[in-house]
Amino acid sequence: MQSESPETGTCLSLRNPEERRAVAEEAVALHYDDDPALARRYGPAGRAKCVEDAAYHLAYLDEAVASGAPALFLAYLDWVRSLLAGLGVPEADLRGQLAVLRRLTFPRLEHDAAHAADAILDAALRAFEAPPRLPECFIDPAAPLGVLAERYLAALIGGERKRAAELVLAAVEAGTPVADVYLEVIQRSQREIGRLWQLSRISVGQEHFCTAASQAIIARLYPHIFAAERADVVGISATMVAHVDAVRRLVQGIRDDARGRAVRILVGGYPFNLAGSLWQAVGADGSAPDARAAVLAQADPETADLPQRQRGDGPQLGLVLDHQDALKRHAGAPHRAAPG
Repeated sequence: MQSESPETGTCLSLRNPEERRAVAEEAVALHYDDDPALARRYGPAGRAKCVEDAAYHLAYLDEAVASGAPALFLAYLDWVRSLLAGLGVPEADLRGQLAVLRRLTFPRLEHDAAHAADAILDAALRAFEAPPRLPECFIDPAAPLGVLAERYLAALIGGERKRAAELVLAAVEAGTPVADVYLEVIQRSQREIGRLWQLSRISVGQEHFCTAASQAIIARLYPHIFAAERADVVGISATMVAHVDAVRRLVQGIRDDARGRAVRILVGGYPFNLAGSLWQAVGADGSAPDARAAVLAQADPETADLPQRQRGDGPQLGLVLDHQDALKRHAGAPHRAAPG
């Protein structure tokens, strides 16, 4: 989103982190002027975190407008509301901050972007009339691998990385397909870890440990996964809305390379599951809700609702890139804004 500000005559780009921060600082200053109690409630350190939060709000707003997908921002808002509630931050403070951002951004964006952003922020402010939608537990003990997932999660949260690895490797060696272990045990456990952190039931340190442990365990499964020396399909997964632009640039980089022009690109992950047509906005060939669906779609393209590109013999999903650098803050901080 970029335009010429009628107040300053300069260009405002919410895609630029420095300019985004400048707007965030201005918004917080106005918010604190409107409500002097904020300074007493949070102090200087809290004010700095409010600026960081406002910058995140703007980043998610920018991506929602650029992608034509308001759901990206509204889902983010649900996440922020539940997180801040767990930290004891009054919803009125978040609502006030969004109202100030709306007031600042509308006159500074070009016509279409201004109205799109305003509509999204209007919907966000109206969303406060109802409680935030909280995610349900991602692990069902009655599912075929539910008990294993519970044990794996307990081992991770308890700091027992070796035990967690043993559980997964034993299941694979006993004949459980790697795809099932990945999707029904590791993936569900990681989503549950994110939910527990969102609800302030585990610390940031625990979340980081669990994620690093799962990444190391997945690496130990690679010999069971990758047997191909070439790829007909590139799978790109984004865990956060803030990574959508990085996916867009990565897709373009593959397209610009002669070796990548005959490769089909499938995208997925949280943002793409929220907005069904977002894959088109980033220039991919299609999307799938999870890794298994992506493999099935590629293996039987005639039954998949994916556009076709030139492909080699025998489709193989040879590369999966996952943006895992979740932006997290200490659990005791009064504000935070970046769902993982």
